[in-house]
Amino acid sequence: MNRSEKNDFVTKARDEFSKSSTIIVTHYSGLNVKEIEELRKSMRENGAKFKVTKNSLTKLALANTQIESISDLFSGPTAVAYSSDPVAPAKVAVEYVKKFNNFKIIGGAFEGKKIDEEKIKFLASLLPLDEIRGKIIGLLTIPAQKIAFVLKAPAGQLARLVDAQSKKLENSN
Repeated sequence: MNRSEKNDFVTKARDEFSKSSTIIVTHYSGLNVKEIEELRKSMRENGAKFKVTKNSLTKLALANTQIESISDLFSGPTAVAYSSDPVAPAKVAVEYVKKFNNFKIIGGAFEGKKIDEEKIKFLASLLPLDEIRGKIIGLLTIPAQKIAFVLKAPAGQLARLVDAQSKKLENSN
């Protein structure tokens, strides 16, 4: 990499990290290319990104940001998983730790604060953001359905009463 490519890398990494609510630092030593590609694909499918990093450049990208505290995690063969969805990278990373013995979670950042592996596992146990939104919308529509049913019930009863009365009058004639 020449100097301008390095500057572009640092700028792009800083921008992507600033837009991410969760960043997970991992060690991938011992994974083959096929396994790393499988991991990348799974991250993409879940709305996250996974990139092998150059430690010195990543540390430069983290300098003077609110997540500068995770700079010490970048040593050895590191890669980062990140996303604006706080749960997606954690879910995939924890799933792959179970799948591959050589894949390890080192730590990360959540909403600008440094977190450890236990907190990442906690994030992985949460529901995805889209699923939470769906449940909230479902909860909000249930009361509206009940209100519509209650308002509709008296009108239905009135219609049945009028129908019964009209049939009674027809039978008496």
